[in-house]
Amino acid sequence: NLSAAFGAMVGVGASTLLSVKLGQKDYSTAQNILGNVITLNTIIGIIFGVLMLLFIDPILYFFGASDATIGYARDYMVIILLGNVITHMYLGLNAMLRSAGHPQKAMYATIGTVIINTILDPLFIYTFDMGIQGAAIATVLAQMMALSWQLKIFSNKNELIHLRKGTFRLQPKIVSNTLAIGLSPFLMNLCACFVVILINKGLQKHGGDLAIGAYGIANRVVFFFVMIVMGLNQGMQPIAGYNYGARQFDRVNRVMRLTIYAATFVTTAAFLTGAFIPELVARAFPIVGFQMVTVNFFQSIGMAKKSIFLSLTRQLLFLIPLLLVLPHFFGQTGVWMAAPISDTLSSLLAGWMLYRQFQLFKKEKN
Repeated sequence: NLSAAFGAMVGVGASTLLSVKLGQKDYSTAQNILGNVITLNTIIGIIFGVLMLLFIDPILYFFGASDATIGYARDYMVIILLGNVITHMYLGLNAMLRSAGHPQKAMYATIGTVIINTILDPLFIYTFDMGIQGAAIATVLAQMMALSWQLKIFSNKNELIHLRKGTFRLQPKIVSNTLAIGLSPFLMNLCACFVVILINKGLQKHGGDLAIGAYGIANRVVFFFVMIVMGLNQGMQPIAGYNYGARQFDRVNRVMRLTIYAATFVTTAAFLTGAFIPELVARAFPIVGFQMVTVNFFQSIGMAKKSIFLSLTRQLLFLIPLLLVLPHFFGQTGVWMAAPISDTLSSLLAGWMLYRQFQLFKKEKN
């Protein structure tokens, strides 16, 4: 998750910036953004991989490994970290594909990676008898194959945005804007790691292993629906960014509303599932889709500060303090209460900020 957080910081930040520049018809800067993504992902991927490898055991213990599981975790993560640059590059270029007008090819790369990984897993795990190391090798190889295809696409000189000499040197303005916009998803992923740790520790103290198991099941069900909303967000991002750059505010408003409606429908479906299977889905879930879309919307139009603020309110400013305080008064119930209360507060704040932004759009249009 931490590796994905760094990958998302560059990929999402650069793809958002690319969409805006394409909308502004600034093709020269757009070319440089693509080259800078390659260089930036290489640098961050190497630094992150080396640092994690140097402190691999303390990090794994911190995230929940025990003496019984540390060997398995280490075997898997060492190979994953050795291929960390590939992972970062694959995630970054897939985001760039969407913004460069190839959302279907980005989808094919994602699906292809999953299919290849699924085929290679049993081959390396069982046929070659490599166990969990084989699973890691399969993952890296699948991403490497997808990355090769992505690079082939961006090497095509007939493409509007393609790799060319002179674009790989880091430009401070592009780097700073990329990291500023990408800081929001980075912080969300980073906070998510620590939120899981706090929830597990709180449930272990007040409910035991059974409560942790229940949370694990619920988290998987929730994640299934959240992934759909994340897909909707990724589809909205290049459309919102391009039209914001082109000053087509009517289209920006339309894509925002459509995404909110679709995301709310998905998370409401999750809520209805929870109404019949309450152990699996949190009861305040319908409003999460709205909050997620709003965070992504501000990120998509390059308003990094608002996106970062909203991404931090749900987890860092609301959820983490609630997880630390409520269990002292309500025990295990307090742990379960923290998430819906945080979602409600952050969604109300997101709604207010979104309303203010739409008012500004109306003034700029007039």
